[in-house]
Amino acid sequence: MRRLAPFGVVAAVELVGVALDNAVLQWLTKPLLAPLLLLWLLRSGRRFDLVALGLVFATAGDVALLLPGEPAFLVGMGCFLGTQVSLIVAFTRHRRPPVPVVAGYLVLWAAANVVLWGPLGALRLPVLGYSLALCLMAAAAAGVSTRAAAGGAFFLVSDLLIGVDAAGTTLPGHGLLVMGTYIAALLLLTTAWAAAGGPGTARRPDRRTGGVPAARAGDPATP
Repeated sequence: MRRLAPFGVVAAVELVGVALDNAVLQWLTKPLLAPLLLLWLLRSGRRFDLVALGLVFATAGDVALLLPGEPAFLVGMGCFLGTQVSLIVAFTRHRRPPVPVVAGYLVLWAAANVVLWGPLGALRLPVLGYSLALCLMAAAAAGVSTRAAAGGAFFLVSDLLIGVDAAGTTLPGHGLLVMGTYIAALLLLTTAWAAAGGPGTARRPDRRTGGVPAARAGDPATP
């Protein structure tokens, strides 16, 4: 976990930048959050898979959302849609989520869109589609592990806060709440995926078995 120290430093500086409303600090740090986790994920033994692709989409989305205006907001939403779809496919391939969890998130999706439908105006349909993918991702994460489920829930809270703001209601400490929950979501989802193992995990040579992966050292089919 010491390899996550650079991410921790960058995340802390990003939160300071948000608290001070310092655009320079945010531009220097926010685009680095997902790439640092991607680097850690690959160094932990994972090959470049759908979760890694999701982090690439997240990087593009973070940059887009640093720009002002509705077009940039929509581009950022599109990038994060790529993140959600990538995570959904990866997580459901790993293990199917519990049906009650999926049902609960769908109820939450419907309720949130009913409440925000009027105030969102022209953003209604984009938010409707994106929020569905977001809720399905959070549900799918529950099938991976408890840590992943927490990450999915944090991601949902972060984007729900953005949606509430887009609808015209800004909560106290809005920026810190959005970024704090988002950073927690990325960290929990990435580390949970690394811990989950599975087909996307590279096998590392074991010196004790002459360079043969330990899990297969006794496999007669191994050269």
